[in-house]
Amino acid sequence: MSAAPLTVVIVGGVAGGMSAATRLRRLDESARIIVFERGPEVSYANCGLPYYVGGVIQDRDALLLQTPASLHRRFRLDVRVRHEVVRIDTDLRIVEVEGPDGQRVRQAYDRLVLATGARPRRDEPHAGVPVRSLRTVEDADAIHATLRPGLPVVVVGGGYTGLEAVENLVARGATVTLVQRGRQLLTPLDPEMAAPLAEELRAHGVDVRLGVEVTASAPGAVTLSDGSVVPAEFVVDASGVVPEVGLAQAAGLRLGETGGIAVDEACRTSAPDVFAVGDGVEKDDLVGGGPALVTMAGLANRHGRMVADLIAGREASARPAAGTGIVGVFGLAFAKTGWSERQLRAAGREYLAVHVHPGSHAGYYPGAETLSMKLLADPASDRILGAQVVGRDGVDKRIDVIATAMQAGVTATGLAELELAYAPQFGSAKDPVNLLGYVAENTRTGTTPTVQWHELDETVRSGAALIDVRSPAEHAAGAIPGATNLPLDELRDRLDELPPGPLVVHCQVGLRGHIATRLLRQHGRSVRNLDGGYRTWRDGTASAVA
Repeated sequence: MSAAPLTVVIVGGVAGGMSAATRLRRLDESARIIVFERGPEVSYANCGLPYYVGGVIQDRDALLLQTPASLHRRFRLDVRVRHEVVRIDTDLRIVEVEGPDGQRVRQAYDRLVLATGARPRRDEPHAGVPVRSLRTVEDADAIHATLRPGLPVVVVGGGYTGLEAVENLVARGATVTLVQRGRQLLTPLDPEMAAPLAEELRAHGVDVRLGVEVTASAPGAVTLSDGSVVPAEFVVDASGVVPEVGLAQAAGLRLGETGGIAVDEACRTSAPDVFAVGDGVEKDDLVGGGPALVTMAGLANRHGRMVADLIAGREASARPAAGTGIVGVFGLAFAKTGWSERQLRAAGREYLAVHVHPGSHAGYYPGAETLSMKLLADPASDRILGAQVVGRDGVDKRIDVIATAMQAGVTATGLAELELAYAPQFGSAKDPVNLLGYVAENTRTGTTPTVQWHELDETVRSGAALIDVRSPAEHAAGAIPGATNLPLDELRDRLDELPPGPLVVHCQVGLRGHIATRLLRQHGRSVRNLDGGYRTWRDGTASAVA
């Protein structure tokens, strides 16, 4: 006698929820699968919403990947929009659901999947000005309909969503002010890597306000914590999200230390046969090993699929999350994976950092763009701890290679050995990822000892002399205060001009400094190279005064 078909209830009909529903149907044709979504849309491309606002995506329907009707036709899913699950009883295995008519009904389940996501933090007072997030199609519709050339708009929050909102509001002709509570935009990156962002925004007419927050509002304007008043017909709140855990908490499910729903490696909650996926759920952190909140659509989709496998009787478990992300702003791309130097320092972790600034492809082939790349590694184990890449071309390729290497256990110096596709219009014989591996090896083995940009002042105060090995023209165009210019190609013949004692050498991006360091060490000098050269120092010091 065959077992009775399972009844699977899924709460939330976007990334994680719909991945679970459609995958489960492909594995189990007999299961009864019911999806409750409190909003009016399901399975929509929420990552595309800013680009609909900006006109890049012109067809609104392109955002709606599926509808309840299409999901029923193809997958025989019972998808109910504008139905909010208001209570879960894990003992009775029921959910209580309020429909669009206000009536409440009970629905029994054999398996329950929570994909409730996250909600806007909304901790800024905006009572006098209309406020929108940019997380639903309804949000995008409202902003899209309101925009007109010259309309003053304030965006609160300089993270991924805020930056995408800024770019697309500017594309529609709005006059945009970006308000960021911290002293740096895009805080997942380290300051020297994020430094070009504020400059790029200002070059496109964005009024960037750092280190302030909105404290009050009145019709047509908001007041900032520094006392300034900024015109605003409406506010886009991109100040962050918090896990949507009210339903789970009321049902007695255990929450983790981050505030997200606690789950095991198979996304099981503390209640039997209840799973949770998506932005409201803790993930295992690849670098730190502990719980983390990582709000990435790719993870939500992958974990939804995994839960469907488990419900269908297959074995599966989630890989730890590296938090790989990328954002594009006016042609510049900013990407990261793993931990930042800031995180490693705060956690008291030992690490080494290297910066390189190679071309996106072979320099002799037209159109090469400079990349800024940073790698963080464990000096003892050589394990990759994180990476950041900034540039106009080839950023996505390089961060994906490094993220894959991290998951596969490739070491920092092992990056030098990766065999990557090469043709002059796509890369170099020594790909930028390979270069990171070479520099990491030189740094780790002591072949080329380095100084970081934020360590330079203290190193010089401790008695080291700073030597600029660039050309006189480069030195004249911009120099680190106190540096003595001795070009690399003249260095062997001018060794007697070097001051006694320890030295720090630098060039523009680090390569000539590496050569100078090797030369001088073989002449018996105590010398270190400024990692990433003048360019990294310039960006880092610029971020400190932004």
